[in-house]
Amino acid sequence: MSSHPLSFTPLRRIPTNTLPLPPPPSPTSNLHRTPSSRTYIPSHVYKHPSAILLELCTSMKELHQFIPLIIKNGLYSEHLFQTKLVSLFCKFGSLHEAARVFQPIEDKIDELYHTMLKGYARNSSLDDAVSFFCRMRYDGVRPVVYNFTYLLKVCGDNADLRKGKEIHCQLIVNGFASNVFAMTGVVNMYAKCRLVEEAYKMFDRMPERDLVCWNTIISGYAQNGFGKTALELVLRMQEEGKRPDSITIVSILPAVADMGSLRIGRSIHGYSMRAGFESFVNVSTALVDMYSKCGSVGTARLIFDRMTGKTVVSWNSMIDGYVQNGDPGAAMEIFQKMMDEQVEMTNVTVMGALHACADLGDVEQGRFIHKLLDQLELGSDVSVMNSLISMYSKCKRVDIAAEIFENLQHKTLVSWNAMILDYFCKMQLQKIKPDSFTMVSVIPALAELSVLPQAKWIHGLVIRTCLDKNVFVATALVDMYAKCGAVHTARKLFDMMDERHVTTWNAMIDGYGTHGLGKAALELFEKMKKEVIKPNEVTFLCVLSACSHSGLVEEGFQYFGSMKKDYGLEPAMDHYGAMVDLLGRANRLNEAWDFIQKMPIEPAISVFGAMLGACRIHKNVELGEKAANRIFDLDPDDGGYHVLLANIYATASMWDKVARVRTTMEKKGIQKTPGWSVVELQNEVHTFYSGTTSHPQAKKIYAFLETLGNRIKAAGYVPDTNSVHDVEDVVKEQLLNSHSEKLAIAFSLLNTSPGTTIHLRKNLRVCGDCHNATKYISLVTKREIIVRDMRRFHHFKDGTCSCGDYW
Repeated sequence: MSSHPLSFTPLRRIPTNTLPLPPPPSPTSNLHRTPSSRTYIPSHVYKHPSAILLELCTSMKELHQFIPLIIKNGLYSEHLFQTKLVSLFCKFGSLHEAARVFQPIEDKIDELYHTMLKGYARNSSLDDAVSFFCRMRYDGVRPVVYNFTYLLKVCGDNADLRKGKEIHCQLIVNGFASNVFAMTGVVNMYAKCRLVEEAYKMFDRMPERDLVCWNTIISGYAQNGFGKTALELVLRMQEEGKRPDSITIVSILPAVADMGSLRIGRSIHGYSMRAGFESFVNVSTALVDMYSKCGSVGTARLIFDRMTGKTVVSWNSMIDGYVQNGDPGAAMEIFQKMMDEQVEMTNVTVMGALHACADLGDVEQGRFIHKLLDQLELGSDVSVMNSLISMYSKCKRVDIAAEIFENLQHKTLVSWNAMILDYFCKMQLQKIKPDSFTMVSVIPALAELSVLPQAKWIHGLVIRTCLDKNVFVATALVDMYAKCGAVHTARKLFDMMDERHVTTWNAMIDGYGTHGLGKAALELFEKMKKEVIKPNEVTFLCVLSACSHSGLVEEGFQYFGSMKKDYGLEPAMDHYGAMVDLLGRANRLNEAWDFIQKMPIEPAISVFGAMLGACRIHKNVELGEKAANRIFDLDPDDGGYHVLLANIYATASMWDKVARVRTTMEKKGIQKTPGWSVVELQNEVHTFYSGTTSHPQAKKIYAFLETLGNRIKAAGYVPDTNSVHDVEDVVKEQLLNSHSEKLAIAFSLLNTSPGTTIHLRKNLRVCGDCHNATKYISLVTKREIIVRDMRRFHHFKDGTCSCGDYW
């Protein structure tokens, strides 16, 4: 168990990462609050037509129609109606409206708190749900068993082992350690956090176990890849007098499918028929999946055809079954039949059909599915778009695949791999010799992956195909090495080139800039000015960016003025944005704001975004608000800028404004971009999200991080907990320790030999604490650590960073 369970001592401040709730009652009212007894409800209240209407309510629209009737009849202040309204708003996914009902109630009964907690668990983040639970305890509400099961389920669904253990501790403290329902939730949480052995310990200690508990542990083993153990537990369950039900069958069949054991699958099928379960759609669907994966797709089709109430999962299983068994034509027949019967499709349906089209080489059918995406509202689904790219590539329409890829807003590693591997590797297999156009297409894709071994591989291929003297290919190689963290290799290639275009100079200047080598960038620019090649708009953008990353403000102003004066180049929006970024990072915020006001063109979001980012760095609330207001006028739905503003408020301890921003985000459905870091090891890319526990080495990583944390503290590291609020200091450190880059660095240290340079890529800006911690990690481990974040590179070595702590 965790040695740091949640603390419920009275807090002076309610956690701010929740929706706006009323301020805590005065200490006097809290300390003397007694748990409510069973509330008496007069018959005229629960028999009133309004109460009956609420019981029959099926939608948010109906609920909004009933509320005036409730108010008109003077029933809004009745506990029954308050609780029911909160419950229905939570049920329909509007936690904000549930909170609006909850907030003004002065004499809140316990049932109201329990209902709100259920709403948080179902409709909000785990942090918000736990925070409300703390609030509930602070208000003197005695928890019931369902409070813990809701929270444990969310912990399991998020694979958040740390919080799961804390909830487990509180469950024990509150006397539910022998409750079957509660402990089943504990078993499920540990299983979903991939600690199936810990789940079994909890299961084995239970004095009594019902069928739900058995199904939970069986499902836990099955879903974690221990199919044989899951089957053994089914036998043991029967020996203890429990008869498998339909849930048991649905839990065990995927494990049988993964094992590929057709004999066991048939045995389970026979049991299902004798027990009368074959008519259950979930059982039949699981049987279709099992037979397909065991290579008996004909039997799967017989079961599928006999099903009377097919769900979309049933159709998807049959399509996937045919695709995996090498019969894409039959898969497309099922897909066509699905359309004929007007079954609502999901992203899984479309991906299966696209796979079938790719295997058939049927680009026309693929185009037809492509046209369906907008109708199905799947045009922004990255997984679907990756499948589309792969389909067009395999159908030899790389031009269309490339166009989709270029327009894809949120490219993932799968997107890059789909584009690179399906296109380039197929050429090699067919012994088609790549030309310069091929290389110039592939090299930038590898540059975005930022994986140095792959960069070296493509460089070798360029040399073997005698394309290394081609100016366009060589320029792409310079850019690629710079983006893979090897800026000095990029410079060597640059110096070896006999011919250089303006793009070559731009690539090298930009490479120096993103690595924080501003002076080297400017020296190279001065050298360029002496050449025949004249700088263009992109050149100046690279120069201004280099000045910004290195704090070279006066030089930046000089070059900005030189654009038009010496070269006749009119500054564009990006140049103005770079100047605002330059001034802002140097903490010359008032100058930056004046610069914006005097711009000869109307400032765009990028300009105000640079201003807001600078205000976040230097904690300037007033100018931050001004910049944010202008941004939200132009694009009110950009989540990144909302988060920046909330962080500015949080740093200034303006919790009411933090809550207001988060409420706005929730109402508009705006999501915060989750932070991730990726590292490459032995040709496999490992992705880490903040707080993740799903990686196979998660337990080992967190244990190593704890030891590493002690080492860097001994060397002088002090955790910067200012970015984490409303939890105890120990918990703050734990949260900081689970940031994605720390997990990725720990994984790399565990799996590489001493002295190996660590390369990782991050999708967001490196936070202050991780930056400081990584400096100390490089010092105590004697490793060089190269981090590429969304803006630049950081080279950590011997306790220092190449950015000079200016980023």
